[in-house]
Amino acid sequence: MSTWRMVGLNYVNYSNIAARTLRRSLKSNLRDEAIKRDISAIRYFYWLKGEMLAHGKKLEPEKEKT
Repeated sequence: MSTWRMVGLNYVNYSNIAARTLRRSLKSNLRDEAIKRDISAIRYFYWLKGEMLAHGKKLEPEKEKT
């Protein structure tokens, strides 16, 4: 069994820690460029019946019919 799995990490977490450690160990002129690549952003788009909802609008849970 892998060491990272024995301590309770999944592969994605292990890989992120290894990449961050490598970026921090680079020389200063290369480190700044590498750290910029570490930043990421996620955008969510909500869809309903094949059409994208207005920006920022979320899906409302369907109410049960009784």
